[in-house]
Amino acid sequence: MSDPAKFVGRSVARLEDRPLLLGRGRFAADVSFPGQWHMRVVRSAIAHGKLRGIDASAALALPGVQAVWTHKDVAHIPPIPFRLTGLKELEPYRQTVLAKDYVRYVGEPVAVVFAADPYIAEDAAELVELDIEPLPPVLDASGRTGPFDDTHATESSIIRKGYGDIDAAFKAAHAIVALTLSTGRHSGVPMETRGAIARYDEARDILEMHGAAKVPWWNRDHIARMIGRTRDNMHLFEGHVGGGFGIRGEIYPEDVLVCAAALAFKTPVKWIEDRREHLIAANHSRQQQHNIRAAIDAGGRILAIDNEFFHDNGAYMRTHAATVPDLAAAMLPGPYRVPAYRATGHIRLTNKTPCGTYRAPGRYESTFVRERLMDKIAAHVGIDGVEIRRRNLIGKAEMPYDLHLDTLGTHIVYDSGDYALLLDKTLALAGWPELQASLAKRRRAGEMVGAGVAMFVEKSGLGPSDTVRVEVKSDGKIEVVTGVASIGQGVETAMAQIAADALGVDYADINVIHGQTDRIDTGSGAFASRVTVMCGEATRLASMKLRDKALRLAGELMQADAGALDILNGKIVRRDNKGPSMTLAELAQARPGDLAAEDTFLSSHMVYPYGVHVAAVKVDTETGAVAIERYVIGYDIGKAVNPRLVESQIAGGLAQGLGGALLEEFVYDDNGEPLSVTFADYLMPTAREVPHVSILITEDAPSPLNPMGLKGAGEGGTNPVGAAIASAIDDALQRPGTIVDLPVTPQRLMLLLKRDKSH
Repeated sequence: MSDPAKFVGRSVARLEDRPLLLGRGRFAADVSFPGQWHMRVVRSAIAHGKLRGIDASAALALPGVQAVWTHKDVAHIPPIPFRLTGLKELEPYRQTVLAKDYVRYVGEPVAVVFAADPYIAEDAAELVELDIEPLPPVLDASGRTGPFDDTHATESSIIRKGYGDIDAAFKAAHAIVALTLSTGRHSGVPMETRGAIARYDEARDILEMHGAAKVPWWNRDHIARMIGRTRDNMHLFEGHVGGGFGIRGEIYPEDVLVCAAALAFKTPVKWIEDRREHLIAANHSRQQQHNIRAAIDAGGRILAIDNEFFHDNGAYMRTHAATVPDLAAAMLPGPYRVPAYRATGHIRLTNKTPCGTYRAPGRYESTFVRERLMDKIAAHVGIDGVEIRRRNLIGKAEMPYDLHLDTLGTHIVYDSGDYALLLDKTLALAGWPELQASLAKRRRAGEMVGAGVAMFVEKSGLGPSDTVRVEVKSDGKIEVVTGVASIGQGVETAMAQIAADALGVDYADINVIHGQTDRIDTGSGAFASRVTVMCGEATRLASMKLRDKALRLAGELMQADAGALDILNGKIVRRDNKGPSMTLAELAQARPGDLAAEDTFLSSHMVYPYGVHVAAVKVDTETGAVAIERYVIGYDIGKAVNPRLVESQIAGGLAQGLGGALLEEFVYDDNGEPLSVTFADYLMPTAREVPHVSILITEDAPSPLNPMGLKGAGEGGTNPVGAAIASAIDDALQRPGTIVDLPVTPQRLMLLLKRDKSH
């Protein structure tokens, strides 16, 4: 049980919610400046073609239109750079901010219109005529490659990872189990579409961009470099963010264009994306095909895994570069002992929307592949899926466990874990034996019901550093200035809890600043489930440093040794309860500007939370619909700063995982025309489809890599959902290995049911 006097470990109320509940949220669309112009993007309606000309004369003649830009106006701006996993050979495939000689996907920015009114800008954009000579589109990433340009093919690179003697393992195998599996193209689709508002303050020579998210400091540095500024005369500001999920906050063409325009015209420029634009232009993710095989012994123990896969990255390599396929290759072994391993990932370009990361990038895909493989091995050996997993799990005594693989610039070493214990606890919460008996009885009565299990290891806490500054103001309020961003995950609350415990104050008296590049010079932002681990420890370090300083300064004023003093409820007191006391506010007033401290947490290794999902489903044989009747999640994160926030992260992640498992998919016709351009075509789960979920948060394996034992919690709700649902559907059909493609839409499931009847 947590200490009631402490805040870490308690489910205290979120500090972020009050302004949102009172309608005082400030999202990108809420930001406006006097005299601003509105930018509208003219996008290609052709998936692949040679750009022969652009006629903007009719648009320029429309009253209220200020300017129209094409590539010649921004030719001096370099292509958008890579933020992660930027392999050198990928650089020719980067995207320019406006199309130059070719268009490569429907939705690609070709020109931008600036007008005094958003409606005029939209009308003017319709008047811009594009002369495009259509070329054959490349739409199948696993098929033949085609030309990207005159000198480069559509296979941009190949990821290779592995260890051990693969050939010897397959030669010695009792059996070889093989599968071909695919995950469908889908994305985050947050409530708030993208937006960017730029303003140039000529008097101060400062360029501002509002609407930043995720990685404001990195974006500041690189947008500034692209348009000829320095990091010192450019500021990015994050407001409230209506969801991030990996796709928000990267550098997109529109971000650069509004900044360049505000600088060129000395006028504020605003761009807000509409929903159709978002569905065809913001980063997609997930689309991969895997050809995997495993060498096993007679008991189903893995001897080796060999996996070749094709990653459909869409038309360009955007800021994430090779991150998603690299993570897929590196994290595929999961919680299992794999003596020999080889992964070969083909990064292919197609004439579709470019891809990036989406919650649990590369792991949602590879967990589906690995867990489907485990179920296939179980069926081959003739034992159940739980037992095959037990036989192959890495043991607690083997921790830390070196995977002999690298990703995101780090060596993968599982820091701690007791995978078998969490499996037992999760199955107990699910009532596994009773559930199995109930499902078997219902199947005998003619119902198509089943249950499945999926296990996974996540990565989190990506370094290399985070810096935090903490200061006590003269009114006693405490300000924690961070270099992270908030995308709804509860940054303000969690950091306030950590600082409060270190300082001996109420967490509600702490104001956490994030996403403001003018307040702190460096920051790594929010991605890769890094914030609680990295910023949390930096917050603790800075707060402890401030605590020590406060006690030393108070000791001078109170004529007492600092070791004889303590801070309780914001008051500096003697430990023996004798003599005078003073509040932190009084000390701050007595020593103005002195009650501040800054510290940095450095880390060269990630930390690895892990989990188990259990799903029970019912298949409607008349419609092909899948109803989720029971869902249980067990997740070990080392230490939960705020259990309720963790549970909320997991529940929200489950909803997104269900979308990719059963409903969401971006599809294209033979000409590369996107067919999922509204919410009537791109189906997301509603409250009706998302089940009640039972969540077990455990702290059996604290990380040894940070003093609080923290691990990240942002992606564990999403990671194995497709795998667990597929396993449960197989069980309902009583046909192991049936589900090999995601999403399992009603149409696809009906085809499988009809095929079953025909046999």
